[in-house]
Amino acid sequence: MTTMTEASVREFKMPDVGEGLTEAEILKWYVQPGDTVTDGQVVCEVETAKAAVELPIPYDGVVRELRFAEGTTVDVGTAIIAVDVAGAPAAPAAPAEESAPQEEPKPQGRQPVLVGYGVAASSTKRRPRKGPEVTVAEAAVRSAVQGELNGHAHAAAPAAPADAPEERPRPLAKPPVRKLAKDLGVDLATVTPSGPDGIITREDVHAAVAAAPEATVAVPEAPAAAAVPAAPVAPYDTARETRVPIKGVRRATAAAMVGSAFTAPHVTEFVTVDVTRTMKLVEELKQDKEMQGLRVNPLLLIAKALLVAIKRNPDINASWDEADQEIVLKHYVNLGIAAATPRGLIVPNIKDAHAKTLPQLAESLGELVSTARDGRTSPAAMQGGTVTITNVGVFGIDTGTPILNPGEAAILAVGAIKLQPWVHKGKVKPRQVTTLALSFDHRLVDGELGSKVLADIAAILEQPKRLITWG
Repeated sequence: MTTMTEASVREFKMPDVGEGLTEAEILKWYVQPGDTVTDGQVVCEVETAKAAVELPIPYDGVVRELRFAEGTTVDVGTAIIAVDVAGAPAAPAAPAEESAPQEEPKPQGRQPVLVGYGVAASSTKRRPRKGPEVTVAEAAVRSAVQGELNGHAHAAAPAAPADAPEERPRPLAKPPVRKLAKDLGVDLATVTPSGPDGIITREDVHAAVAAAPEATVAVPEAPAAAAVPAAPVAPYDTARETRVPIKGVRRATAAAMVGSAFTAPHVTEFVTVDVTRTMKLVEELKQDKEMQGLRVNPLLLIAKALLVAIKRNPDINASWDEADQEIVLKHYVNLGIAAATPRGLIVPNIKDAHAKTLPQLAESLGELVSTARDGRTSPAAMQGGTVTITNVGVFGIDTGTPILNPGEAAILAVGAIKLQPWVHKGKVKPRQVTTLALSFDHRLVDGELGSKVLADIAAILEQPKRLITWG
């Protein structure tokens, strides 16, 4: 039996699996002390402020200790599991060029909670992996732990040099620059800043891409692990009340909505419109050969109408930069679709929706929905939105006054489509009618611009042939 020593123990720290996240809740442990683990094996599932994420371990060895219990919220950089690498099975000696890549172990455990749709009732197995591909979150985790792996020697490997690289402080960069670096796969810690006060600029990131450096991320040392606090005695009548901790997606959404409501001056305008022709077009498109197998519904045409309205009134596709006192006009549209989930509201967005044809937009909407059902909505999919649609009509609601998604100038609420008496060609007839509500940031959008956008959307839905003449 292998004797465990402090020198052979490796601590795996909670990584930042999204841009700037500071903590995550441990939802489920897939291993227990004494279990053997291998490099790349998923050991737990955590929930961040963005989504549920699986964490793979970067070591071979035997689990020595789980530092936190399920349901505990842990700060990024804190050690959550200790692994005795001395207990790892010895790898067979073979030349590097002759060794064949091994299939990644398939961890066992329950299926991850599906973002927005709950656990699938038809299966209790965790979703299988597709070959060697990894999710965006797993790639971020592996990148985050790479620096730690480079600084430690495996029990069976030669001793590492005595001099270890010093830890670098978090690089200074604005959120758009951080997103650009993330999209291009650039480690900001390796970029030489040229901006004032050592701030990294977009040009610095592009220069780093041209130089193609090797990216490593140093994981900060974790503070001493604190003991898991005992659950407090409930100071209320548990038979008459249930209290749910505010955390994860719901807490992040609440903070964002409060910040938006008390930062951006909201204005909401309404219009009621006859969408009978749009509903007929939906039925016709369902029979079109080019739309076969795609998601075709009223939301598709409403989304296309909003995109055309933005094209005709581009100033509404903007954001307010308080720090630099600038209005940022976006020449692209990342169209957000709000989704109510058991964890709270999430708003994944379709990147570059303005450049998509109707079939392409339908395909993207379908992928957005299926991704959410499979629990694969990544933090990156919920970042960078420029305008949002929220469909309250699916709940039978006529309309609402939606709060802006932070960083956006407008959000469109779509009410229920109902058969109502309507004056059509001088006569009262039953028509399909809905009410639209457009909320906008009055710092960026005045009444004229907001009214033009909403009127254009209504005109297209009333006469969808305008999609051709205006689009």
